[in-house]
Order: sequence, then C-alpha cells, then structure tokens
Amino acid sequence: MATPACTRSLFRSAKPFRRKTQCPCFASAPQNETKLSFRRFSTGPARSYDGVINRADRPRWSHVPEAARAPVSLHAKKDPRFVWKTNEDPELLNRVYVRILGEGGDRLLTEEVKWLAVTHKSFDQGRRGYNDRLAVLGRRIVVLQASLNLIMSPAARERAPKPAPDPHGRTPFAHPALEGLETLTSQSVLETLDRSRLGPLAVKYGLTRVLRWLPKKPDNLQGSGIDTVLTEALYAIVGAIALQGGGEKAAKIARDRILAPLGVV
Repeated sequence: MATPACTRSLFRSAKPFRRKTQCPCFASAPQNETKLSFRRFSTGPARSYDGVINRADRPRWSHVPEAARAPVSLHAKKDPRFVWKTNEDPELLNRVYVRILGEGGDRLLTEEVKWLAVTHKSFDQGRRGYNDRLAVLGRRIVVLQASLNLIMSPAARERAPKPAPDPHGRTPFAHPALEGLETLTSQSVLETLDRSRLGPLAVKYGLTRVLRWLPKKPDNLQGSGIDTVLTEALYAIVGAIALQGGGEKAAKIARDRILAPLGVV
C-alpha cells in the first residue's frame, strides 16, 4: 500500500494537464460564425435560378421548368427521322376544342387545362404535366352514361342475348323497373367504348393535330398505341369539364359528343 509521501511525489512528477486548442481553421472565428466550404463538382459557373421569376409570365405548358432541366443532356443525339414535333399553336387548339365540344367549346376550360388535357405522359418525360388523372375521372363519367343509355336503348335490348329456357319450368321474376337490365354487361360496355371505336372518333374531331405525345415508333403510330392515347385524351377532356363546369355539363358532353356519334344514344 502506497504511503502518503509516495503519493505526494507522484503528483509532483506528473505533467500538468493542458486543454487542447481548437483547430487553426476554427480558431480565428467564433463558433457561431464559422463558414464551411464545400467542394464543387462542376468547374462551370454557378447557375442562377433568378430566371424562374423572370419567366413567371410565360404559360406553364409552353416551357420546361428550370428546376427540371439538367445542365447537360445525357441523351445521345437523336436521328432526325425519329424526331416528333407537336403543336404549339393555341389557335389550332381552340379550333379543335370547338369541333369536339361545339360552339363556345374553346371557352369552357382555362388555357392551362386545355393543354393539359391533350398532353400524354410520354411528352417531354412528363415535366409539363399530363392528363392521366383527368382521364380516370372522365372515363368513369363516360362509362356511367354509356351504361344508362344501354339500359334504355331499344336497339340494345334487341341485341341482348335471350335467356335460356329454365329446365325446371320456372319463370324469372319480371318488373318494369328491371326492363333493359339484361343489356348491361361488362362485355357490352367494353365493346361500346372500345379504343378501336373511340380512336377514329378522335381522329374525326382532329385531335391528332393537337395531341402532345411522343410515339415509340414515329413511322408506325398504330404500333405505338395512338388509339389508346387518343381515347385517354377524350376522357381527359370530359374529366376537365367535370372539374371546371360540373358533372351535369360533363355528362351532357359525354352523351352528345362521344356516345351519340357511336350510335349509343
């Protein structure tokens, strides 16, 4: 066991404790004013996003947002044969809306929504918005109107398959409120609103002239699915009418401008 004299000699020989000083890079400034420097990954000049404020007067559909634009394109130079050009003329777009919606159809939607309804997600990699959500709403409205008109259509009742005779001689329950219900099947609705029928209708309205999309094969539009894209654009227009004009107006557009030319109404 160490004696008190030995303990005192050990404390005298021990070196005094000194507090470590700060790093020289931080010693010159207070801690709350320290500025850290970050390594730059580009040798080019820093980009300024002040241009976004200057371009606030430009419509959203006419340009790519600056925050979504890369400083350098990673895509190789495209073959000029496969470059696809889309419409940028608002007057042509208004004329097509008049053909689809009737007189005054170019005033039923705002400028931004009119462009959004005819823009597919393949256009400009979706950076300017696309019509998927509008098409979902519009499709439900058109399917509902088609179902109601199939039930009330005498021609559809004639085309409906006749029920097979009951082997036990039973008579099915009949009621006036159930008349025409046999015409409402999933197959009949799918056949009525098939893209092979809606696609040519959209072509008749001139929708191909203003449709904004990027076909996979510009030399083969059918192989690129143009009928599907045109059908979605028709549904999106109906969905946009429902959001901005109300469900009653959208239902009337669906009956008069889509179902009537197909012979459903």
